[in-house]
Amino acid sequence: MKKYPLLDFSKIKTYSIKNRKSKVRLADEAVPHKPGASFQEFLSKLPPILAAGELKEVISAVVTAHQNGKTVMVGMGAHPIKVGLNPILIDLMERGIINSLSMNGAGIIHDFELAFIGHTSEDVAAELSTGAFGMAEETGQMLNQMISEGVKQGYGIGEAVGKKLLSDEFSYRHNSLLAAGARLGIPVTIHVAVGTDIIHMHPSADGGAIGLGSLRDFQRLTSVVSQLEDGVYLNIGSSVIMPEVFLKALTIARNLKYSVDRFTTVNMDFLQGYRPVTNVVVRPTLQGGKGYRLTGHHEIMVPLLAAGIIESLASADSPRGS
Repeated sequence: MKKYPLLDFSKIKTYSIKNRKSKVRLADEAVPHKPGASFQEFLSKLPPILAAGELKEVISAVVTAHQNGKTVMVGMGAHPIKVGLNPILIDLMERGIINSLSMNGAGIIHDFELAFIGHTSEDVAAELSTGAFGMAEETGQMLNQMISEGVKQGYGIGEAVGKKLLSDEFSYRHNSLLAAGARLGIPVTIHVAVGTDIIHMHPSADGGAIGLGSLRDFQRLTSVVSQLEDGVYLNIGSSVIMPEVFLKALTIARNLKYSVDRFTTVNMDFLQGYRPVTNVVVRPTLQGGKGYRLTGHHEIMVPLLAAGIIESLASADSPRGS
């Protein structure tokens, strides 16, 4: 039987902690919030460690890109719309901070319903058993008509729907991302997987128009991506469609010899999935730039990020000492 003699711990070599490099110092610790303190003060007192430090770096990246006239893009799923974030995103569009917005096909459904009737997001579990899920007449008929008519006029889906939503018929159009894009001249592109959206179940669905409109939007998106050098791309709550679309658009831009090597990417979601981490955070930034993961619920993280950007820009614009 093999024997294992005890080691002599008295011969272990140590060193003084005074000479050791440490990752955390007292100067990095958070400072308790005081009643009446500003949001900027709150943000500045967060510890520059892990996610808090990365949040500050993302804020800085967006602010720097905006100040230097570089492109800030947002790709997103429909969930940010469903948790009430349209006013936050529209405000950033109106301030000229968001220069391009892209969504999957579900995005136009919830955006349209909010603009049209002021509410959205049905109870899928309750309606699925009766066969009524997704069968709201106005949503299917009106959106499919907007897409078909818009494509005939040479538009992509985003522009086709956005221009229609500017009509007085839509009492809540001020809360529409698509209408804001059309009003401000900001590209809003829609990227559809046929069969994933409720309007595809309606008899008014035109596969040719949906496909052509989505292709035009993809081509429009690639034009924006070609100008992303030193800019920022944020993926908010899209696990499959937008990460894949972004990667293909980036490939085309580089294939056509545009310099798109150094930029910042951010994936914001309450779960960090393989595809957005790989296709947004890691692969696109291998040649330069940096990718970030901000994990948390959109209804908290997106307003937090937006407020940080707005406050940082306001501080930069304020005279010293004011």
